[in-house]
Amino acid sequence: MRIVIAGAGEVGTHLAKLLSRENMEISLLDERDDRLGELSANYDLLTKVGSPTSIRDLKDIHVKDADLFISVTPHETENMTACLIANQLGAKRTLARIDNYEYLLPENRKFFEAMGLNHLIYPEVLAANEIQESLRTNWMRYHLHLGQDALELCVIKVREGAKPIGKPFASGIYNHSKYRIVAIKREQETIIPRGQDTIEVGDLIYCVCTKENMEFMREDLGKPKREIKNIIFFGGGRITRKAAMELTNSMNLKIIEKDRELCNILSEKVPNALIINDDGSDMSVLKAEGIQDADAFVAVTDSSEANIFACLAAKRFGVRKTIAEVENLDYIPMAEGLDIGMVLNKKTIAASYIYQMLLDASVRGVHNLTSADAEIVEFYAKEGSPVTRHKVRNLDLPEEANIGGIVRAGEGILVNGETQIIAGDLVVVFCKSHVIRNLERFFK
Repeated sequence: MRIVIAGAGEVGTHLAKLLSRENMEISLLDERDDRLGELSANYDLLTKVGSPTSIRDLKDIHVKDADLFISVTPHETENMTACLIANQLGAKRTLARIDNYEYLLPENRKFFEAMGLNHLIYPEVLAANEIQESLRTNWMRYHLHLGQDALELCVIKVREGAKPIGKPFASGIYNHSKYRIVAIKREQETIIPRGQDTIEVGDLIYCVCTKENMEFMREDLGKPKREIKNIIFFGGGRITRKAAMELTNSMNLKIIEKDRELCNILSEKVPNALIINDDGSDMSVLKAEGIQDADAFVAVTDSSEANIFACLAAKRFGVRKTIAEVENLDYIPMAEGLDIGMVLNKKTIAASYIYQMLLDASVRGVHNLTSADAEIVEFYAKEGSPVTRHKVRNLDLPEEANIGGIVRAGEGILVNGETQIIAGDLVVVFCKSHVIRNLERFFK
């Protein structure tokens, strides 16, 4: 597969690095040579200095042979124009990064398809959706609906008092079939659990369960259920606007933003929130705005460092739920080690969304898990595929993969070693990012 990426910013660079590990021909185009030098030296991809909207430059990079043309520069108009030109030059499919939510509305899809724009992505909206879900399920670190809502992925921080602590998986403690632990994140290591592995205090555990068993899992893991009423947002950018607009009127929202012009926009766009024109990194401001009474604190400024430190301050004041946007990938392990509730990264979310379009037709979806450097992949089992020929215990899956559950005729079912997958099942697999391609062969 041949892919051309226009824009070597955060999203484009991360996506190029991710795809360069695959058996694909990747070309990266950007107007700034300094962004491309390190990439061409260290990754298996072709780079070119040029403009995404230049017909000559797109011809030079052979966009006519592209299976997918992706434009993810910071400028919406440039991305859309580049995709239109690439389509006319022969690119089979196009994708543009946008910042106008109206373009994503279902009724506009055919309009853009007819123009040659096959896919649109708005990373800030994807990030806002994750914030909303995290606030709704606040006793977890992360929550994801899987298999058309038949299964749930729940990422939970293990605290003192959880029943499974110290007990090996081989002990039979998890034979209740209420939830299945598919992975453990311990410090910087992601563990696919085997018989003698145990759960320890401080672990992040990745669990698959059905909706009706979520309460059992919460109680079994000793997680109290708390209502979130008072929420403070630090930073009033697009992520905050989209997230706050979708939250219910029963919540008390405050947005602290030091840019006065942005505050005026927020007052119009988010009438259900109290807008504070001040510096949220100032401890005295946080005190004055009632940080000690907040149930959740969401830091989504342009500065990863400011977001991390603001969440640490919120923790110090007793806020139980904290969410930080951390766009510097090197900071993510540190942020998690500091016990920040949820770490958000736009480029990994966007890259995961794009990546799933490049996989085999048997793949229904891919969900990137920033905290574990791993993915949850949903595969359809085809008639006669290897995954249907043996019970789960005899499938010889890669060691860095673990089947969490299946969806059969709309019903979510947790798997065990005796489970037999049949054609038509939707299979939910937890795996390290680099083994997805290896897994595909089991489902073809």
